Amino acid sequence: MEKRSKKLDKELTQVRVMQHSKKKFVLDIPWDAEAIFVSRDNRFLGTVDVVGPMNLKGEKVHIHDPGRLKEILYAGNSVLLRRSENGKRKTKWDLVAGKVGDIWVLVNSAYHRKIAEWVLRKGLLSPLKNIDTIKPEQNFGSSRLDFLLGKGEERIWVEVKGCTLVKDNVALFPDAPTLRGKRHVEELIKAVEYGDSSMALILVFRNDVECFKPNREIDPAFAETFGKAVEKGVLICPMVFSYEDEKLYYNSQIPLCEH
Repeated sequence: MEKRSKKLDKELTQVRVMQHSKKKFVLDIPWDAEAIFVSRDNRFLGTVDVVGPMNLKGEKVHIHDPGRLKEILYAGNSVLLRRSENGKRKTKWDLVAGKVGDIWVLVNSAYHRKIAEWVLRKGLLSPLKNIDTIKPEQNFGSSRLDFLLGKGEERIWVEVKGCTLVKDNVALFPDAPTLRGKRHVEELIKAVEYGDSSMALILVFRNDVECFKPNREIDPAFAETFGKAVEKGVLICPMVFSYEDEKLYYNSQIPLCEH
């Protein structure tokens, strides 16, 4: 991305301030401890050293996010944890968020459904006005999509994706190759071809962004399918959220990048 002028930087800062002032509360996401990330042992398990309000070395933590999260989950970075209420679990902690610069980024996909339901019920997007029914986890083709909305006689299929990767103020998804994500987008295309409407709801958990695009460098096949979805009329809705003081806020919707 070309170096921006000081004037453009100032304008973008003003836009972010305006967006921040209009942010809307979504839900409470409390945490119980701050820790230093040590290692990611496997896809869903990590090791941390808890540093506050207690000191515990080598604690195991559940990572509820299938992404690589390399820009967040690296040795020495600060993370936030929530104590598990399930006494039968092997891990006592759930990972909630990680530090990027001076902001906390939500990295727990267990909250995605609640966040998406909030968006759908609030009707923040024009296609979501006057929705009659919201049915989660509905089968379509060979996949199970996150939501099926009813709006009069219209059906709207919705798939939700979480995004935490940002480069040069561009939100990127995915951060790892995803055959499952590609298949979901293919089903959204089929829904439009069958006469229904469909939407990819992208939950962007970084507020240092200007636009969204598929991550062609990481997954060219997904990016190609995503481009076809846009051409076919699948609605792409990237929405920005911020995690502050144990609360999640909706900030704004951002456009697709021009290129």
